[in-house]
Amino acid sequence: MRFARPTTRHACLMIAGLLLAGSWPPHARAQEGQAQAAHAHARTGNTTETNALVEIVRESTRRFQNVAVAEAEGYKLMFGCVSGPDAGAMGLHYVNLPLVLDGELDAKRPEIILYEPLPDGRLRLTGADYLVFAADWDKKNIGTPQLMGQLLHFFESPNRFGLPAFYTVHVWAWKDNPTGTFVNWHSNVSCDGFGGQKP
Repeated sequence: MRFARPTTRHACLMIAGLLLAGSWPPHARAQEGQAQAAHAHARTGNTTETNALVEIVRESTRRFQNVAVAEAEGYKLMFGCVSGPDAGAMGLHYVNLPLVLDGELDAKRPEIILYEPLPDGRLRLTGADYLVFAADWDKKNIGTPQLMGQLLHFFESPNRFGLPAFYTVHVWAWKDNPTGTFVNWHSNVSCDGFGGQKP
């Protein structure tokens, strides 16, 4: 069952307001049922497409190993450090709002860059997250979006992020994940090094 979705304009205002107010929780905890379902392994698409997507993510995000470069290109920290339901985490999400709000998916232009906070205060680039609001996608397309053969996950609203319903896929291109390259949670990423301040 899908809940009523806010309009894209409403979502834009809501996200911008929360970002300006600095009201994203520093450590968002998992919503158990939804998080467990979203953690299901995503292994659609063939090996050639999978390898190609990982390579594109690496080529497109290599420069973001320095988080200052990502910030200079419009990516801003949102949601604090996102920890997993039992073990692991998503880490830090640096979000490019114009890319989120354009309603499109482009493998070379990820909406979100993912980092892991390290104990010494540095950030380690771990991958990218592609995200499109369901209302925007469903207006122009039929069915669940795919990126180079990789099926995106669906998150209903309400959700832990306070966003309208959305589709997303994480690509762990810079840090191998034992449970899969395209799952939402990385079993070897930790939020322990994040102190709540902006790195």
